[in-house]
Amino acid sequence: MVHYKLSYFPIRGAGEIARQIFAVAGQEFEDERIPQDQWPARKSSTPFGQLPVLTVDGKQLAQSHAIARFLSRQFGLNGKCAWEEAQVNAIADQFKDYQSEVRPYFVVLMGFAQGDAAKLKEETFLPAFNKHFQLFSNILKANASGYLVGDSLTFVDLYLAQHTSDLLAADSSLFDKFPEFKAHQQKVHSNANLKKWLETRPQTPF
Repeated sequence: MVHYKLSYFPIRGAGEIARQIFAVAGQEFEDERIPQDQWPARKSSTPFGQLPVLTVDGKQLAQSHAIARFLSRQFGLNGKCAWEEAQVNAIADQFKDYQSEVRPYFVVLMGFAQGDAAKLKEETFLPAFNKHFQLFSNILKANASGYLVGDSLTFVDLYLAQHTSDLLAADSSLFDKFPEFKAHQQKVHSNANLKKWLETRPQTPF
């Protein structure tokens, strides 16, 4: 049998979607959570000096989106044909653009950098959120299944649903403009295997 190990910090962060893909697939994996004080000694052993890293039978793969794409193809969460897979990847890349735009706000909010979180929310986060979620909303509304692509769960649904869940926990009013993402998050997180993971995963602040 193939042995999968996902190495990341003891938080959800950039490692969580890979964990959720394993959960949805019902695939056992080694969930290695590296404490921050042990990371400097491990850093040089990773391909790009960063986490997460997926190890598959001793071979390493880095970069969270590359990991998500690989695992989704392995377990059928990348669409049902080449065109759907391309659409899934396009949304994933757009979501990555969104993450890059809002990163300055979240690194301050989570205490990783100094700054005025309230100002960054108004000037950086909210404009990016409204711009990108309008784009995602257009896609979601155009697809009658309730998923972003096709008629089945894909890894971009996991990305959007987890992010929606995190944002709702902090400020439920954010989705007054986009109520369809509340329904999307509930639909995605009602998946039986995923629901079990969400209920039993280690509790972390982010």
